[in-house]
Amino acid sequence: MQKKNIFIASDHAGFDLKTKLLKNFPKINDLGTNTDESVDYPDFAHKLTKEILKNKKNVGILICGTGVGMSIAANRKKGIRAGLVNNSKTARLIRKHNDANVLVLPGRFINTNEAKKCVQTFLRTKFESGRHKKRISKI
Repeated sequence: MQKKNIFIASDHAGFDLKTKLLKNFPKINDLGTNTDESVDYPDFAHKLTKEILKNKKNVGILICGTGVGMSIAANRKKGIRAGLVNNSKTARLIRKHNDANVLVLPGRFINTNEAKKCVQTFLRTKFESGRHKKRISKI
């Protein structure tokens, strides 16, 4: 049985928040970027989604300035369900109702404490299945 791996990636606008989150969640695998110098967010979204798709148990966290670019890039991959959140209640619901396998955070629009709560909630919440499974199969 494969174990669950957790991955994180950001662009330059998400680098600061990613660095802070990694201090609180040391078991998360960092896929970059490793500086706040300008980079292209799709490169890091693709790098993370590739890892998520290797094992159905894997989950990921993406961070860019607004979270929108990462969300768009990640959701282009079949099998990825990335949800942009700005609070822990939404983080719980994207797991519970949408079986999201990628949490997307807006690095410029969320404070560190709320981001930590979002990650904790996302990682702890299980998919509810039931009526939601049928809906997901229509995507």
